[in-house]
Amino acid sequence: MQGGSTGIGYGLKYQARCIADVKADTDHTSFITGTLSLKEENEVHLIRLSSGGTELVCEGLFSHPNEIWDLASCPFDQRIFSTVFSSGDSYGAAVWQMPELYGQLNSPQLERVASLDAHSSKIKSILWWPSGKHDKLISIDEQNLFLWSLDSSRKTAQVQSQESAGMLHYLSGGAWDPHDVNSVASTCESSIQFWDLRTMMKTNSIEHAHVRNIDFDSKKKYMLVTAEDEFGIHIWDLRMPKAPVLELPGHAHWYVATLCWRHANIDVLTCFLSDVSVSQFLLRLLSAGTDSAVSLWLASLPSSDDLTSESLVESPTRRVDPLLNSYSDYEDSVYGLAWSSREPWIFASLSYDGRVRPLKFLIVEFALDRYY
Repeated sequence: MQGGSTGIGYGLKYQARCIADVKADTDHTSFITGTLSLKEENEVHLIRLSSGGTELVCEGLFSHPNEIWDLASCPFDQRIFSTVFSSGDSYGAAVWQMPELYGQLNSPQLERVASLDAHSSKIKSILWWPSGKHDKLISIDEQNLFLWSLDSSRKTAQVQSQESAGMLHYLSGGAWDPHDVNSVASTCESSIQFWDLRTMMKTNSIEHAHVRNIDFDSKKKYMLVTAEDEFGIHIWDLRMPKAPVLELPGHAHWYVATLCWRHANIDVLTCFLSDVSVSQFLLRLLSAGTDSAVSLWLASLPSSDDLTSESLVESPTRRVDPLLNSYSDYEDSVYGLAWSSREPWIFASLSYDGRVRPLKFLIVEFALDRYY
């Protein structure tokens, strides 16, 4: 047995692309998601997995004025989140706060904490400080990178610094390095660019076309994963950026829409596999795309001793297919994925038709199958 579906789900009223784990909620397995309706009033849903894991429960339903294209939860306050939204041809971004619910399911008024209104180009994403409580935010539009200082008590956000990506580049997103809070990676049509936030200068780049999504490894320094239109999924060691260290085949369709990764619980694996050497860099990687499927990968990263310039010259990229499970019973493209920060075996998927599914992955059963 390699994986499993809970068989439960939650339906949004309209189409949707964005779902995020509520990291600051340490008492519940919670997710927040928002809709993408052009004509109707959009909604933000706060949903939680019941204590028995048998159903998804709506804990809050809020009106949102525009189509939601990006959504991120504040890492230190479970009531605060950010959205990138559009109304026709115009785009905006804001930080919001949910009201205290006191047992009410429907509370239509979100409080706008601050508007990130310095943009003149199409806004793509908002990045929160990667860990702990901090007042810094990053917003990315097609041309610029902005560093903000957020004061939620005064309901203000001030631009601290900004920099242009240059006339030849159109930014599409990014990720904040959890190991170096002064470093941010941004994606564009032909490369990945790395920025030092202290100087707002580019420090390095990886020339690689059509990168859709990137994510840093939260446990292992220097590791980055990318999803690409035509070439699947690549894992990089930033100390040697000329070639990826690992390549996964990706999805059947050309568009890998989203990905996120998380390390396996090595203590649990070691307990069950006491006579087997288990890599401390075993990772779980989720990917999804326009082929209406979610893929769950389990791969062992090369150790630091294996990653030398000579080894990369001899064998630039390891091409492997560690597909653990494929969840294909979706009726539309899957654009949203989120690991639960509270339950390391649970993740949620969101398809474009507004269907949210919580899924539980049993890594021990996989390990027993593979090693015995």
